[in-house]
Amino acid sequence: MIRKILKIGDENLRKTCKPVQKFDLRLALLLRDMAETMYKADGVGLAAPQVGILRRVVVIDVGEGLIELVNPRIVSKEGEQAGPEGCLSVPGRRGYVVRPNKVTVEAMDRKGNLFRKTGEGLLARAICHELDHLDGVMYVDIMDHEILEEDEEEQKE
Repeated sequence: MIRKILKIGDENLRKTCKPVQKFDLRLALLLRDMAETMYKADGVGLAAPQVGILRRVVVIDVGEGLIELVNPRIVSKEGEQAGPEGCLSVPGRRGYVVRPNKVTVEAMDRKGNLFRKTGEGLLARAICHELDHLDGVMYVDIMDHEILEEDEEEQKE
């Protein structure tokens, strides 16, 4: 089921999410719906609060296959990358954001099994971006500056 993606200004996007306690059919359906919603919107990540569910659940796919993270937390960060970032909850806008270049996240899968995943480049950026959502933080809060369409057109010339 495709869910409605909340837009900037919705107070639910600013709330801190609670950990998942039950690894049941409801969680499995939420993960399925979030993945379908993310793919339909042409996104690379989606956090539960973006669909109005205040739980620590994230889905990501940067082209390497679907990653489901339940109760995730970053356990290590390395390096730095800076570049444009957008968000399905902030349509039509992009910002210049500095993030770690490599992160390792510890999370649970849909059955409650603990695992670690390390990501570099775009995957590291997506992990950081989506985990920020779980704490009510959006890229617009931490961006260096907004990237305007004129700026992008000048770079192409």
